[in-house]
Amino acid sequence: MAECILEQLKSQPTWLLPLLALGFLSLFKCSFTILNWVYVNFLRPGKNLKKYGSWALVTGPTDGIGKAFAFQLARKGLNLVLVGRNPDKLREVSDSIKSKHGSTQIKTVVIDFSGDLNDGVGRIKETIEGLDIGILINNAGISYPYARFFHELDEKLLNDLIKINVEGTTKVTQAVLPGMLERKKGAIVNIGSGAAMVIPSDPLYAVYAATKAYIDQFSRCLYVEYKKSGIDVQCQVSH
Repeated sequence: MAECILEQLKSQPTWLLPLLALGFLSLFKCSFTILNWVYVNFLRPGKNLKKYGSWALVTGPTDGIGKAFAFQLARKGLNLVLVGRNPDKLREVSDSIKSKHGSTQIKTVVIDFSGDLNDGVGRIKETIEGLDIGILINNAGISYPYARFFHELDEKLLNDLIKINVEGTTKVTQAVLPGMLERKKGAIVNIGSGAAMVIPSDPLYAVYAATKAYIDQFSRCLYVEYKKSGIDVQCQVSH
């Protein structure tokens, strides 16, 4: 059988052999990619998140992705600093987490990211002083209430998009990062968007997409800057 195959290959034009080799190489690469995806998503054991530190800070933890992160981090045994603008919702989330994970210590910081950021970030620094914040989840952010052309944006929405999505993420990271550097370990997860990374453009959501493109590039740069300092940086793409 093998001899027949070899004879058939010898009878083929010489230019065909490189194409066959290229085809086999592409098939191997594709198979490896699929197997690696299966391993990463279904077979790889979970990380011990406490190796980064015993505390995690989550912004925007009262709804959606941020709330899910808070519950999962508590389930993994981490204590939490929850940062949001609504004290009632923060209390509700804290009580819900404690009812399921009673040993979790929780501190809350009330901040309106569209307001006085310097004051808010100052209170974050006071709250985390002496805590080994090992994980930072930058989830706080806003989008348009509905699709609209750029010239239709009102001044408040325009300012809030930039201040909350860009400035808020940047300043909270700047407040938490020095402690990670001092301990030589940490993980930063920034919540991005497919609006900036998956599709070529996102018309009618121009400023939102632009702010999330900033988050993507900010994350990439931090990853390179601090990967040798024991700090992992990721940008997670949400819808």
